Amino acid sequence: MQRIIISITILFSLLTTLGGCTFFPGVHKIDIQQGNRITQEMVDKLKPGMSHSQVKYILGTPMLVDTFTQSRWDYLYSLSKGGDAGAKQRLTLFFKDDKLSRVSGDYAPAEMPAAQ
Repeated sequence: MQRIIISITILFSLLTTLGGCTFFPGVHKIDIQQGNRITQEMVDKLKPGMSHSQVKYILGTPMLVDTFTQSRWDYLYSLSKGGDAGAKQRLTLFFKDDKLSRVSGDYAPAEMPAAQ
């Protein structure tokens, strides 16, 4: 009886250690996509003076909005392929008097001054 208990304890210890399947080659790991996918074509449609709703129509709802002021919107995107750290993109929009004034981040529209 004591041998069975010891064997079960060792078996559960091994299963707990290898439970993440990190030691087994060929185990499928899913791609994890988070945030808003932004393309250069989408950013090129932005024009100075656009309203919040016009920007939302083009880019979608921002990932981060300051709760105290609506003058800054952050769009973040990350893609991890198979557990590896992947691509990360960021786009920040600044509004003045509820109109788009400047853009900063990984993309820059052709007709708008970039943030400094």
